[in-house]
Amino acid sequence: MTRFGDGTFCGGEVQPQRIEYDYRRRGRLLVISTVPAGVCCQGGEKYFKPDVLKKMDEAYHDIFDRHKEPERVLKVPAVSL
Repeated sequence: MTRFGDGTFCGGEVQPQRIEYDYRRRGRLLVISTVPAGVCCQGGEKYFKPDVLKKMDEAYHDIFDRHKEPERVLKVPAVSL
């Protein structure tokens, strides 16, 4: 099992989970499913291993720079305040 240490901000226990992550960059949004992460049970902060961050970055570039087809496309409502 992967150990993440304790939460940086609150010191809560961090547990490994698979999460859905909203990857935002350069005004674009890519929703990535089943991302392995450490999630703080107390504060909810998310932690990623370097290889996972690299894979998320690669997925972003595959979709937006290399024009690969995503698995699915979501319709997302947006508002301004």
